Amino acid sequence: MNRIVKFAAVAVVGLALGAGFAWFTRGQPPAPDPTGAPDAAGVGDPRPDFRHAALDGRFVEAADFDGGPVLINFWATWCAPCVREMPLLDAFAETHADRLAVVGIAIDEPGAVGPFVEELGVDYDILVGTTDVMTTQRRYGNTQGLLPYTVLVDADGTIAWQFLGEVKPEHLEREVVPRLGGAAGAAP
Repeated sequence: MNRIVKFAAVAVVGLALGAGFAWFTRGQPPAPDPTGAPDAAGVGDPRPDFRHAALDGRFVEAADFDGGPVLINFWATWCAPCVREMPLLDAFAETHADRLAVVGIAIDEPGAVGPFVEELGVDYDILVGTTDVMTTQRRYGNTQGLLPYTVLVDADGTIAWQFLGEVKPEHLEREVVPRLGGAAGAAP
C-alpha cells in the first residue's frame, strides 16, 4: 500500500509540474530550419533543425548534437512498440555513449512523460512536445505520423538512416554501429 501511495504522489507532482511547464512553454514554435532542409527530409539530406523542451524545462536544439552522430527516436507513452524498444535504446546509448548521442522525443504531455521515463529508468535525453514534435517528426521524414520512428544523423549532420517501426537489436547492429566509427557523440 505504501508503494502505491508513493507512486500516486509522484504522479500527482509530475502532472502538476507538467501542467505548469506546458503553461509556461505554450506557443513556443520550433526554431526555423537554417539548413533549408526540405519539408520531409530523406536519407542523404541535411538534418532539419528542431527546438523542444527537455523534462527539466530547458530547451534543446538539433544543433546541440552537432559534431557527433545522434540517434533520434520519436515515441509516446501510449505506444506499446515504443515502450518495448526503450530499454534496448537505453542499453545501446550506454554501450556507445562515447560515440553516439541518443535522444527520445515524446509526442505527449510533460506531466505524463516525466514519471513514465523515471519508472522505466531511461537515462538518455528525453524531449517532449505535442504538435511541435509532430511537425519535427514529419520534417525528419515520417510523413505518415506513425510511431515509433527512429532516425540516425551522421556526425556531419546528414540523415543516414530512417526506420518506421519497433527497433530491434539487429537494426542497430546492421544500420547504426557501422556508421559510428571513432566519433564522439555530442550532447547538450
